[in-house]
Parts: sequence; structure tokens; C-alpha cells
Amino acid sequence: KAKTNDGSISLGQPITWNGKKATVRYIGEVKFGKGEWVGLELADGKGVHDGNVLGVCYFECPAGKGVFAQPSQLSGSSAVSGSAQAAPLTPAMAAAMAPKVSEDLAPEPLPSKDKTSDGSIALGQRVTWNGKSATVSYIGDVRFAKGEWLGLELTDG
Repeated sequence: KAKTNDGSISLGQPITWNGKKATVRYIGEVKFGKGEWVGLELADGKGVHDGNVLGVCYFECPAGKGVFAQPSQLSGSSAVSGSAQAAPLTPAMAAAMAPKVSEDLAPEPLPSKDKTSDGSIALGQRVTWNGKSATVSYIGDVRFAKGEWLGLELTDG
């Protein structure tokens, strides 16, 4: 789609996400979550994908520059100038928005389990993911998909 349902975000629009410059590359539904989502390409390459998520190509960008967020997690859509920044862990609205952030937008963190359901992976365990060393920092449910998920902290580039 060219714009979000409320018209506040457009394809190609430059924005700021957690203090980082980004460009809107996708607006629409996704298979990994309900509702409308916004796909961003980060200028600094600190994203998590290349526009492909769980085998579906939503947009194209260099590896490690893509992120997604829901428009409902964003604030400041009616401002005329400035740059908007989202609450922690959520993307921001357009560069045409004020930098006001509501504390209410940040959801409560989900509690982590100590081990996976099958007991094969533990919190703090060192693992390899896509050829990179990582430490398991979260085990449990997520808000964007069903099932048990792992949060990994990469320990090398």
C-alpha cells in the first residue's frame, strides 16, 4: 500500500527509529502478525532482516537493515515538523513529526523461561545462529507470533 490506513505514513518516507534514520519500504499485512505493519530500511544497518521474514519477501533491502513495526505503536502522526521517535523497541513515525513519545506505548516485557520446553536450550547458553556466536537472553512467548521463541544476543559481528 502507498499509505497506512490513517494516512500518517507513506512508502519511501524518511523517518527515525530509536534514534536511527530509516526509510519506509512496506505498508500492509504480514503473515507473522495481525493487522497493518510498516517495514523499514535502516540507514545504519542495525536491523534484523533484508525484508524477508519467515520465508516471505515483503520488501528488499540489504541484509541486516530491515525491521517491522505496527503503526499503532507509533506516536506523533499529526505533527508538521521535527522528527518522531517511537518508544523503546518500536519504530517511529515520519520525519514530519514531533519527538514526543508516550511512556504508555512501551508494552510490559514478557517473562523469560529458564529452559526451552524440551529442555535442550537454557537461558545464558552459548549457541550458534547463522554461523554467528550468540548467547540465549530470552526463552518464551512473543507478541508477534505463536510458539516458543528464543532471544539471542550476538557476541560477534
